[in-house]
Amino acid sequence: MTRKVFDVLASGFGLILVVVLLIAGGLLTWGSSYSNDTVHNQLAMQQVFFPTAAQLAHPNGTEITTSMPQYLGKYAGQEVLTGAQAEDYANNFIAVHLSEMPLGGVYAKVSAASMADPKNAALAAEVQTVFRGTTLRAMLLEAYGFSMLGTVAFWSAIAAFFLAFVLLIASALGFRHARVTEPEKQLVAQKVAVA
Repeated sequence: MTRKVFDVLASGFGLILVVVLLIAGGLLTWGSSYSNDTVHNQLAMQQVFFPTAAQLAHPNGTEITTSMPQYLGKYAGQEVLTGAQAEDYANNFIAVHLSEMPLGGVYAKVSAASMADPKNAALAAEVQTVFRGTTLRAMLLEAYGFSMLGTVAFWSAIAAFFLAFVLLIASALGFRHARVTEPEKQLVAQKVAVA
């Protein structure tokens, strides 16, 4: 195979990869945007707000514990609208309250205790509270997970666009090299037998 043919084939394959990477980058960008928009819109419908700065400044040990200000202070009074906010609210507000409930706020344990003592109205109410808290926490963490997929898609799109740019330059240089290479030059030099 001649060097010129190899350069043209390799550069042509590079251009095909450029197109594939541009399409992948576009789809990843769309996926990232879709993910972030969906997380924002779904969280906005729930209208969950962080405690205010005034509430966080004076932990009362029940609604606001002493551990909360350091984690939630940066979001004081804000609505939960992003995956990062959803994770912090779930892990540093809801989980703290659940952990302080009877049986650690573990739904399976509270539910089993309630079924063992069906006449205990207080325990039945705890089951409902734990169920609601656990469900909201799970939904918030799911929003966080979905937002992380959007973040991965965003950085993957940047990588795809960067690689497409590098391959475009390499392909252009390959075509340029093919243009200036002598048509008879071989890719691998052949050894000539000496008699």
